[in-house]
Amino acid sequence: MGWGRLATVRPRAFHRVVVELAAPAPYAPDAALGHVVATAVPGCEEVRDGTYRRSLRFAGGPAIIAVCPTTTGARATLLMADPDDEPAAVAACRRVLDLDGQPGGRADPEAVVRRLGEDPLLRPVVERHPGQRLPRSADAEELAVRAVLGQQVSTAAARTLAVRLLLANGTPLGGRYGDPDGGLTHLWPDVDRLAAVDARTIAMPASRQRTFTALVAALSDGRLRLRPGADPAVARAALAALPGVGPWTTELIALRGLGDPDAFPASDLGVRRAAERLGLPSTPAALRRHAERWRPYRAYAVQHLWSTLDHEVNRDWRLYGSGGAA
Repeated sequence: MGWGRLATVRPRAFHRVVVELAAPAPYAPDAALGHVVATAVPGCEEVRDGTYRRSLRFAGGPAIIAVCPTTTGARATLLMADPDDEPAAVAACRRVLDLDGQPGGRADPEAVVRRLGEDPLLRPVVERHPGQRLPRSADAEELAVRAVLGQQVSTAAARTLAVRLLLANGTPLGGRYGDPDGGLTHLWPDVDRLAAVDARTIAMPASRQRTFTALVAALSDGRLRLRPGADPAVARAALAALPGVGPWTTELIALRGLGDPDAFPASDLGVRRAAERLGLPSTPAALRRHAERWRPYRAYAVQHLWSTLDHEVNRDWRLYGSGGAA
């Protein structure tokens, strides 16, 4: 799918482009940014005036994407060191908001609504927000690292660990490529840099330090591939071979990193609580059995379940003003 360019500005540093990104119907932007708002890492991510902004590294150099959901898709502002990175920057924006579901494709929005609506217990939630999308990270490798940092700790504690890792190992933005519109200060460290980190310097239990080391080594040497186009089944097998990576972490990476439409973290506490409120089975085994009827769109069912919870990720993104996520 193409994109409509609204404006192009060539400043002294970043090349700036504003584009409109269309999403196939049905499309529900409700809580589209909830997940990234709640987990944003200050320094490389922020939310300002209803817009999610983050720094990224493309082939031509550093970049900043800023994406704001609209009723028909999103408006994106792209700041790029190299204008040739525009297609990659657009693709990253579309990944963040899951705008690429196509009729007849693996995440056909109409097919998702039909399949999930066949379950009478889930149907009322689907009918409230038909076209709910699956927000995901612009960088699946980064998401995997942050998932390990977040194992068995609160969102706030995981954010603290991620910020420390970013400031100690990330690449500063500055000079010609300082953020002209907000407070982004660093690029997330690439996997080769993370592979050189002594995990003992990260304030985590020794078992999770070993998991971190194994994960970044597998990403660095290519045993684990999470780049766009990666096969979710192959990635799951590689993740399962790592110490300390269980089903919850694997499915979260498949869902938020790879955008696998059938990812299903059945043991997730939020999923189980939401299921119980709707009269669905709430134990992981029973919920997995029930969820067979949701295939191949179980990840979208998870997103609908999460949307029913009284949690910060379900706040309207417009409630977040300048200054980034809380």
